[in-house]
Amino acid sequence: MDGFELLRSGLLRRRRVLAAGAALGAALGGTALAGCSVPEPPRRKQPVADPAPGVPIISTRREQLMQFAAHPDDDLYFMNPDTQRMLDSGVPLVSVYVTAGEHTGVNRIKGMPPAKPDRAAYSSSRHQGLRQAYATLLGLDKFTPWQKGVTTLHGGRRAEINTLINGGRRVELIFLNLPEHAPRRYMALVNLWKDRALELRTHMPAGSPVDRPDTYDHNQLIDVLVGLLDRYRPTVVHTLDPDPDIQISSEAARKKDAEQPGYSDHGVHTAVAEFCWTALIRWVADAQQGSGQIPAFVATAFRGYYNRHWPKNLPAQVLNEKAGHLFNYGGNPAWECGNPSGCGDYGIGGGSPLRQAKGWVRATHYRWPGAGPAVVTRPDGRLDAYGVLGLRAVRWRETERGTGLWGEPTDLGGGPLAPALGSATLPDGRVLLFGVRFAAFTGRGGPNKREVVLLEQRSPDGPFLAWRGLGNPERKDDRGRRIGVPVAATTPDGRVHLFVRNADKGVSTRVRSTDGTWSPWRVLPGREEIQDGLEVVVDAEGRVHVLATSRKAVQHWIDSVPAAPLPLAGDPVAAVPGQGRTGLDVYYRKPAAKELLSQRRGNASFDGYGPVTAAADAEGTVLLGRDLRGRVQLRRGGRLWTRTQGAAAVQEPALRLVPGGPVAVGLGADAHPWVWRPARRSGATSHS
Repeated sequence: MDGFELLRSGLLRRRRVLAAGAALGAALGGTALAGCSVPEPPRRKQPVADPAPGVPIISTRREQLMQFAAHPDDDLYFMNPDTQRMLDSGVPLVSVYVTAGEHTGVNRIKGMPPAKPDRAAYSSSRHQGLRQAYATLLGLDKFTPWQKGVTTLHGGRRAEINTLINGGRRVELIFLNLPEHAPRRYMALVNLWKDRALELRTHMPAGSPVDRPDTYDHNQLIDVLVGLLDRYRPTVVHTLDPDPDIQISSEAARKKDAEQPGYSDHGVHTAVAEFCWTALIRWVADAQQGSGQIPAFVATAFRGYYNRHWPKNLPAQVLNEKAGHLFNYGGNPAWECGNPSGCGDYGIGGGSPLRQAKGWVRATHYRWPGAGPAVVTRPDGRLDAYGVLGLRAVRWRETERGTGLWGEPTDLGGGPLAPALGSATLPDGRVLLFGVRFAAFTGRGGPNKREVVLLEQRSPDGPFLAWRGLGNPERKDDRGRRIGVPVAATTPDGRVHLFVRNADKGVSTRVRSTDGTWSPWRVLPGREEIQDGLEVVVDAEGRVHVLATSRKAVQHWIDSVPAAPLPLAGDPVAAVPGQGRTGLDVYYRKPAAKELLSQRRGNASFDGYGPVTAAADAEGTVLLGRDLRGRVQLRRGGRLWTRTQGAAAVQEPALRLVPGGPVAVGLGADAHPWVWRPARRSGATSHS
């Protein structure tokens, strides 16, 4: 009798489930239960996010990083080195793994025949690998013992929790252990996201302190994730990509790349990210309708198998550190780690991450890249910073000119928003903010829709008008999910040019005339596919330049007309108005290189990694970015400053030129803005 027949015979008399726990699996001779649907449960009314402004936002100024991964190792492949930088700064981490990562149950050892499948042992071995990796991320020996226990979740479900502390630094690993795969329905989590009437039974890793399996349906998983968010109240949230790029490839190439049909990521990555973003939206909506106060957090989504298709962007020093943690996760069958089921995911041990043809480890990309908060200078010289907090647009105001001290965030509404804003300033000083709103994010066959939205200031330094929808350059909702971060620039004639990466990986644009009306969406000409992270610059002659990295070069448009491409870069480029044929000076790094290059001047003496921001003042070009240790650095007039104090930087900082010298403005791991004025030698080291 197979698992399906056992279900039919009444072995499980409650709602039928898709995958079995270890105890029942053993009774079936190791065969997992097959799945089936059950009568659809009644739809439960969920709280709806309200985009109206004026809701109090609770900012505790504590720091807490919480990341959600589909498999054990997704965080190490895709969220590092960001996770490492926060741990180095003392930010505590809670990392939640939704699946057991059981896969086929075979822990592959290079050069050896395949072992007999044992899903419970393989899952346990991967969890041990995570403990080894995070021990080294905390600066401890990889075999440092962890405290293991059981935590109770929403609805009485239970999960294994592992805790390790080194001084003031703390890591907690939570394993929900939902099945990744199941007979008849290959990717269990994908079907749980789509199916209204389905349950999954958790796997039981060998040696886990959890002694019984639990079941989850669609809403119950979201409830558990919301409960964890409410328990830990993170100020920074890391997830995978809920809206991966469209990726058309042959069936053979798709399977080789381990991608879902039609999209550039693993299907379980996407489903778990969709569950997580639904949970974030529900957490905010619950708070808004309950206490009436929004939790303050910054959310970041990371690209996954996307990294396979684009130039790599981590230089050797950063890459080797990142790969070293994957080496410890992969482990070795000869290690004596104290876990009878194994000491890691052996297929990833040794130098495998660096030798892997797919190259996932060699890049880290954000789903919604952007240069930190939008910063403007008020008429009295104080700064305003605009960003996304709690999935809503907010404004912080500097309390006194030049102090770098900020008041509490003012809620501008608009949510739920993707975590990056575009901005433009009109000639009279009014501010325009652009975002991508999750207009619908329901799952279970419901609508899943994105919309470009606009918030316009009514008068200079005054209040704002109501949020306005600008539609989507894509007509179909599934394609509309793939758009990028809106980027805008104002020309001397007062028009505002808005640009968005579209589903075909090209650039779509709309133009706002001086009377406030908008042109229809249109697509810029060009055949090369580009990455998100557009750079838009208006030169001294009033021409609008758009630059975007592709697989072969940096694509360049001048007034929407293709221009000669620029050298290949691994990250979004920075540009400042200049003189000559293009009217720009462009700064970029070659793929996997640490050296920042100027297209006109050669080496810019600004080693590091990740995107940079550039501006020009009386002393020449000012550059802002990260050094090889992830610290914010600024170069101006032949001098280099490094930020060595203050809250850990989240995402990329913004650069603003003000009287007295340039300032950097960013968001910290405490979900609060910081200001750095390196010319005043505050929190910085200076290098000639």
